[in-house]
Amino acid sequence: MNDKSSPAPESLDAAFWEQHYEQGHTPWDIGQVSPPIRQYLDGLTDKDLLILIPGAGHAHEAAYLHRQGFRRVMVCDWAPSAFKPLLEQAPDFPQEHLLVSDFFELELQAELLLEQTFFCAIAPEQRAAYARQAAQLLRPGGILAGLLFAEPFEKQGPPFGGTAGEYAEYFSPWFHIERMELCEASIKPRLGRELFIELKKR
Repeated sequence: MNDKSSPAPESLDAAFWEQHYEQGHTPWDIGQVSPPIRQYLDGLTDKDLLILIPGAGHAHEAAYLHRQGFRRVMVCDWAPSAFKPLLEQAPDFPQEHLLVSDFFELELQAELLLEQTFFCAIAPEQRAAYARQAAQLLRPGGILAGLLFAEPFEKQGPPFGGTAGEYAEYFSPWFHIERMELCEASIKPRLGRELFIELKKR
């Protein structure tokens, strides 16, 4: 795999991300559910779905789903401070659904895994492992949906970009690619720079 993204910092560990959240340095956070993801969520009708949001950060998607009556939404982040805004937006969000954990060590069976700025935050050499773990965390026929950047970045990440062709190589062993296309509803700074993906576990 020839990943054109710049190399990762030496350590993208829990302490690295916790420091960012504690200091309020979260430039990737747009303060709301990304419009393409909101459109996708608005199309969900089964409120009993077990939904996992890895690397959830401030988890605007989880708060939105919770307000819509979805009660089986799990969020995972290994920076404890990340969840403070979620609990401010949804004070009754179940504490047991807040997973302060490493995504790669999770063990559960979800029906939907929602991707928003997590894949682009991990070191590029972890992408194959991400695809494998995402498949392991989904039930047969489960869906991985969300956003990926549509172009490689010259500057050192995170975030790390990539192309549809590169992503297909990572995911194809585990998923049928139902959709991987440029978004039309992205926020202005990301318009033409995001792919919406909908992948079905093989």
